[in-house]
Amino acid sequence: MLSIFVTGVVTGFALIVAVGAQNAFVLRQGIRGERVLPIILVCMLSDVLAITVGVAGFGVVLERWPAVLPMAQIGGGLYLLAFGVQSAMRAWRPAALTADSGSTMTVRRAVLLTLALTWLNPHFYLDAILMLGTVANSFGDQRWWFCAGALTASAIWFPTLGFGARALRGVFARPSAWRVLDSGIAVVMAGLGIGLLAH
Repeated sequence: MLSIFVTGVVTGFALIVAVGAQNAFVLRQGIRGERVLPIILVCMLSDVLAITVGVAGFGVVLERWPAVLPMAQIGGGLYLLAFGVQSAMRAWRPAALTADSGSTMTVRRAVLLTLALTWLNPHFYLDAILMLGTVANSFGDQRWWFCAGALTASAIWFPTLGFGARALRGVFARPSAWRVLDSGIAVVMAGLGIGLLAH
Protein backbone atom coordinates (compact mmCIF):
# COMPACT_ATOMS: atom_id res chain seq x y z
CA MET A 1 0.00 0.00 0.00
CA LEU A 2 2.80 2.40 0.87
CA SER A 3 4.52 1.78 -2.47
CA ILE A 4 1.26 2.52 -4.30
CA PHE A 5 0.80 5.71 -2.28
CA VAL A 6 4.36 6.79 -3.10
CA THR A 7 3.75 6.00 -6.78
CA GLY A 8 0.70 8.25 -6.60
CA VAL A 9 2.76 11.04 -5.06
CA VAL A 10 5.50 10.73 -7.69
CA THR A 11 3.03 10.52 -10.58
CA GLY A 12 1.03 13.43 -9.21
CA PHE A 13 4.14 15.58 -8.93
CA ALA A 14 5.29 14.60 -12.42
CA LEU A 15 1.99 15.77 -13.93
CA ILE A 16 1.32 18.78 -11.69
CA VAL A 17 4.80 20.28 -11.64
CA ALA A 18 5.08 20.54 -15.44
CA VAL A 19 5.54 24.13 -16.56
CA GLY A 20 2.26 25.42 -17.94
CA ALA A 21 -0.20 28.28 -17.82
CA GLN A 22 -1.61 27.36 -14.40
CA ASN A 23 1.77 26.95 -12.68
CA ALA A 24 3.14 30.05 -14.37
CA PHE A 25 0.16 32.03 -13.06
CA VAL A 26 0.55 30.64 -9.51
CA LEU A 27 4.28 31.40 -9.61
CA ARG A 28 3.71 34.89 -10.95
CA GLN A 29 1.10 35.73 -8.32
CA GLY A 30 3.24 34.15 -5.62
CA ILE A 31 6.22 36.29 -6.57
CA ARG A 32 3.97 39.35 -6.40
CA GLY A 33 2.35 38.14 -3.16
CA GLU A 34 -1.09 38.82 -4.62
CA ARG A 35 -4.23 36.70 -3.88
CA VAL A 36 -2.09 33.62 -3.35
CA LEU A 37 -4.38 31.78 -0.90
CA PRO A 38 -7.59 31.80 -3.01
CA ILE A 39 -5.59 30.88 -6.10
CA ILE A 40 -3.93 27.82 -4.56
CA LEU A 41 -7.22 26.74 -2.96
CA VAL A 42 -8.91 26.77 -6.37
CA CYS A 43 -6.05 24.74 -7.84
CA MET A 44 -6.15 22.14 -5.05
CA LEU A 45 -9.94 21.81 -4.98
CA SER A 46 -9.98 21.43 -8.75
CA ASP A 47 -7.46 18.60 -8.45
CA VAL A 48 -9.49 16.91 -5.69
CA LEU A 49 -12.61 16.97 -7.86
CA ALA A 50 -10.96 15.92 -11.13
CA ILE A 51 -8.68 13.22 -9.71
CA THR A 52 -11.45 11.69 -7.58
CA VAL A 53 -13.84 11.66 -10.54
CA GLY A 54 -11.13 10.12 -12.68
CA VAL A 55 -10.41 7.33 -10.20
CA ALA A 56 -14.05 6.65 -9.28
CA GLY A 57 -15.58 7.16 -12.71
CA PHE A 58 -12.96 5.13 -14.48
CA GLY A 59 -13.64 2.30 -12.04
CA VAL A 60 -17.32 2.27 -12.99
CA VAL A 61 -16.44 2.19 -16.68
CA LEU A 62 -14.06 -0.72 -16.10
CA GLU A 63 -16.75 -2.75 -14.33
CA ARG A 64 -18.96 -2.53 -17.42
CA TRP A 65 -16.27 -2.64 -20.11
CA PRO A 66 -13.10 -4.39 -18.82
CA ALA A 67 -11.44 -4.08 -22.24
CA VAL A 68 -11.22 -0.30 -21.74
CA LEU A 69 -8.27 -0.58 -19.32
CA PRO A 70 -5.78 -2.20 -21.75
CA MET A 71 -6.73 0.34 -24.42
CA ALA A 72 -6.44 3.22 -21.95
CA GLN A 73 -3.10 1.92 -20.72
CA ILE A 74 -1.72 1.85 -24.26
CA GLY A 75 -3.06 5.33 -25.00
CA GLY A 76 -1.92 6.59 -21.62
CA GLY A 77 1.53 5.08 -22.01
CA LEU A 78 1.97 6.75 -25.39
CA TYR A 79 0.72 10.05 -23.98
CA LEU A 80 3.15 9.88 -21.06
CA LEU A 81 6.03 9.13 -23.42
CA ALA A 82 5.02 12.12 -25.57
CA PHE A 83 4.78 14.25 -22.43
CA GLY A 84 8.27 13.12 -21.46
CA VAL A 85 9.60 14.05 -24.89
CA GLN A 86 8.03 17.51 -24.58
CA SER A 87 9.63 17.96 -21.16
CA ALA A 88 12.99 16.86 -22.57
CA MET A 89 12.63 19.40 -25.39
CA ARG A 90 11.82 22.14 -22.85
CA ALA A 91 14.89 21.09 -20.87
CA TRP A 92 16.97 21.34 -24.05
CA ARG A 93 15.80 24.93 -24.62
CA PRO A 94 14.63 26.27 -21.28
CA ALA A 95 13.15 29.72 -20.80
CA ALA A 96 12.97 31.81 -17.65
CA LEU A 97 9.61 32.92 -16.30
CA THR A 98 9.04 36.57 -15.53
CA ALA A 99 6.48 38.16 -13.27
CA ASP A 100 5.33 41.10 -15.27
CA SER A 101 3.79 44.09 -13.57
CA GLY A 102 0.10 44.93 -13.62
CA SER A 103 -2.77 46.37 -11.64
CA THR A 104 -3.88 44.83 -8.36
CA MET A 105 -6.12 41.82 -8.93
CA THR A 106 -9.39 41.36 -7.03
CA VAL A 107 -10.14 38.04 -5.33
CA ARG A 108 -13.03 37.43 -7.74
CA ARG A 109 -10.87 38.02 -10.79
CA ALA A 110 -8.07 35.85 -9.37
CA VAL A 111 -10.49 32.96 -8.72
CA LEU A 112 -12.16 33.23 -12.13
CA LEU A 113 -8.82 33.41 -13.92
CA THR A 114 -7.52 30.40 -12.01
CA LEU A 115 -10.69 28.44 -12.85
CA ALA A 116 -10.31 29.34 -16.52
CA LEU A 117 -6.61 28.42 -16.64
CA THR A 118 -7.46 25.10 -14.98
CA TRP A 119 -10.76 23.90 -16.46
CA LEU A 120 -10.38 25.34 -19.96
CA ASN A 121 -7.07 23.54 -20.41
CA PRO A 122 -7.58 20.20 -22.21
CA HIS A 123 -4.38 18.85 -20.63
CA PHE A 124 -6.03 19.17 -17.22
CA TYR A 125 -8.65 16.59 -18.24
CA LEU A 126 -6.05 14.33 -19.82
CA ASP A 127 -3.76 14.51 -16.80
CA ALA A 128 -6.08 14.65 -13.79
CA ILE A 129 -8.96 12.49 -15.05
CA LEU A 130 -7.76 10.20 -17.82
CA MET A 131 -4.08 9.70 -16.97
CA LEU A 132 -4.30 9.50 -13.19
CA GLY A 133 -7.54 7.55 -13.47
CA THR A 134 -5.90 5.05 -15.80
CA VAL A 135 -2.78 4.59 -13.68
CA ALA A 136 -4.81 4.41 -10.47
CA ASN A 137 -7.12 1.72 -11.81
CA SER A 138 -4.18 -0.42 -12.87
CA PHE A 139 -3.83 -1.07 -9.10
CA GLY A 140 -7.36 -2.50 -8.86
CA ASP A 141 -8.91 -2.35 -5.38
CA GLN A 142 -5.94 -0.40 -4.03
CA ARG A 143 -6.41 2.49 -6.50
CA TRP A 144 -7.52 4.82 -3.70
CA TRP A 145 -4.04 4.65 -2.17
CA PHE A 146 -2.72 5.93 -5.48
CA CYS A 147 -5.43 8.61 -5.49
CA ALA A 148 -4.43 9.70 -1.97
CA GLY A 149 -0.82 9.97 -3.10
CA ALA A 150 -1.71 12.09 -6.13
CA LEU A 151 -3.85 14.39 -3.98
CA THR A 152 -1.01 14.67 -1.47
CA ALA A 153 1.27 15.84 -4.28
CA SER A 154 -1.26 18.54 -5.19
CA ALA A 155 -1.64 19.59 -1.55
CA ILE A 156 2.14 19.98 -1.25
CA TRP A 157 2.89 21.52 -4.63
CA PHE A 158 0.50 24.45 -4.87
CA PRO A 159 1.13 25.97 -1.41
CA THR A 160 4.87 25.44 -1.90
CA LEU A 161 4.80 27.12 -5.31
CA GLY A 162 2.45 29.92 -4.29
CA PHE A 163 3.91 30.83 -0.91
CA GLY A 164 7.48 29.85 -1.72
CA ALA A 165 7.57 31.80 -4.97
CA ARG A 166 9.19 34.89 -3.47
CA ALA A 167 12.10 32.80 -2.22
CA LEU A 168 12.35 31.10 -5.62
CA ARG A 169 12.26 34.31 -7.61
CA GLY A 170 15.99 34.40 -8.18
CA VAL A 171 16.21 30.66 -8.88
CA PHE A 172 13.49 30.49 -11.54
CA ALA A 173 14.68 33.66 -13.21
CA ARG A 174 17.43 31.41 -14.58
CA PRO A 175 16.66 29.02 -17.45
CA SER A 176 18.97 26.41 -15.88
CA ALA A 177 16.48 25.90 -13.02
CA TRP A 178 13.74 24.97 -15.49
CA ARG A 179 16.21 22.71 -17.31
CA VAL A 180 16.75 20.66 -14.15
CA LEU A 181 13.01 20.56 -13.38
CA ASP A 182 11.94 19.57 -16.88
CA SER A 183 14.73 16.98 -17.15
CA GLY A 184 13.43 15.28 -14.01
CA ILE A 185 9.88 15.37 -15.33
CA ALA A 186 11.01 13.85 -18.63
CA VAL A 187 12.66 10.90 -16.87
CA VAL A 188 9.66 10.23 -14.62
CA MET A 189 7.13 10.47 -17.45
CA ALA A 190 9.15 8.20 -19.73
CA GLY A 191 9.45 5.61 -16.95
CA LEU A 192 5.72 5.71 -16.21
CA GLY A 193 4.86 5.50 -19.90
CA ILE A 194 7.05 2.46 -20.44
CA GLY A 195 5.57 0.90 -17.29
CA LEU A 196 2.01 1.34 -18.55
CA LEU A 197 2.85 -0.05 -21.99
CA ALA A 198 4.60 -3.06 -20.44
CA HIS A 199 1.86 -3.74 -17.85
